[in-house]
Amino acid sequence: MGAPRGLHLDYVSPAEYEAARWSDVLGVATFNGREAVGPAAGEPPTGELPLAASTGNGGCAIPIAQVSTPVLPTATHVCEVWRCGETAESGQHERVRFRRTADMLFGCIALPEGRGRAHPTLEEATTHAYREMCATLDALGYPHLLRVWNYLPDINGDSNGTERYRQFNRARRYALRACGRPLSGNVPAASALGAIAESPVVVYFLAGRTAPTCVENPRQVSAYHYPRQYGTQPVFSRATLLQQGSSAALFISGTASIVGHRSLHVGDAAAQTREALTNIEALVGEANRRARRARFTLATLACKVYVRRPRDLPAVRRELDATVGAAHRAVYLQADICRQDLLVEIEAAGMCPLAA
Repeated sequence: MGAPRGLHLDYVSPAEYEAARWSDVLGVATFNGREAVGPAAGEPPTGELPLAASTGNGGCAIPIAQVSTPVLPTATHVCEVWRCGETAESGQHERVRFRRTADMLFGCIALPEGRGRAHPTLEEATTHAYREMCATLDALGYPHLLRVWNYLPDINGDSNGTERYRQFNRARRYALRACGRPLSGNVPAASALGAIAESPVVVYFLAGRTAPTCVENPRQVSAYHYPRQYGTQPVFSRATLLQQGSSAALFISGTASIVGHRSLHVGDAAAQTREALTNIEALVGEANRRARRARFTLATLACKVYVRRPRDLPAVRRELDATVGAAHRAVYLQADICRQDLLVEIEAAGMCPLAA
């Protein structure tokens, strides 16, 4: 299918990625280990992946975000590859590695955090990552954040009497406000998941020069309007919709079994999966309503499914097979979810041509 400037998402193995030798790669995220592709052991877990010489890009490098979330059901490796359908150029601004076209930019940053003086705290690492991300976009002229992915270790852990996810939200909000970014309404789609202990804080993102349409779910309270019982309000939209020319792209945030602002079906992974898919269907309907010529469906989406307990994987897959179809595109990862009573979270992305 077509997409803005050829934007396309692939989930492939490292071997498939190496064999493909795509010349239009904008950025890559890898899951389940540092040895899959990219930097050698001992290098920072966010680095660059050299393009093959046959691509004719003169040895430019592709930014790669290395995320420590195991792939299910086996300890394999998965590459999430964002392609743009055109020539791109690479660079680095502060600690953000990026690759960009005239209209779109992929960037990533990884920062260690710890309790000693050698490393910043989670809040400090988050603040630095977001400040440097915003500074990069300001310097390069890509004002619109489309989608942000956040991975932090021990997301549900307690530090100094406060859950770490709440600390992350507080730091993200502070950094975005300090950078002059909105805190509600016109905010990007996003996810925040737990990564393996002692891994760094990893943030990767897509940004553009065209403003997206922010999409909210009629079944849910907007995250930035959550009641204070959940701590500092998260800064993200339920989805963002990008329309350029004759095509559209839909970026759906991490979506769980939440109706209104409350978690439903506590302890039941299958029921939580069904509820999450119902929420995604609602977002697809809203996106089609907002872009009247769009024809998004669940079957056209590529899904990334986070499962807290590996034993729930068969039940979760059965629900996706039943709702979306056995041929659906999905990758399954083991990760802790932002709320301790949530067992499953699903994010999705899709591209489609706009109807004549």
